[in-house]
Amino acid sequence: QVQLVESGGGLVQAGGSLRLSCAASGSIFGIYDMGWYRQAPGKQRELVARITRGGMTNYVDSVKGRFTISRDDAKNTMYLQMNSLKPEDTAVYYCNAVRYTPSVAVWGQGTLVTVSS
Repeated sequence: QVQLVESGGGLVQAGGSLRLSCAASGSIFGIYDMGWYRQAPGKQRELVARITRGGMTNYVDSVKGRFTISRDDAKNTMYLQMNSLKPEDTAVYYCNAVRYTPSVAVWGQGTLVTVSS
């Protein structure tokens, strides 16, 4: 089964930027839809951004214009470029891959993003 490993989290000041990476073992892109989720303390995990196997992207309203999801098929890696970070963005960010037929979902271990004010 595919495995996902996130990296790039850390501490950043409000208004700063971070670039998260999700490295996948084996071939994923073109087969799986991918996404970034986040979970803040005391809150439910939410979808932040997604990119389909065909390359279409979607974002939650709160990050539109600030975050960009992308992928590099040659490197089998997905990215989340986060600009103009806000304290509200503080959370553990998880990489996700999903295939619908048959139904398969894979999660990474998560990477912590902390935005200070």
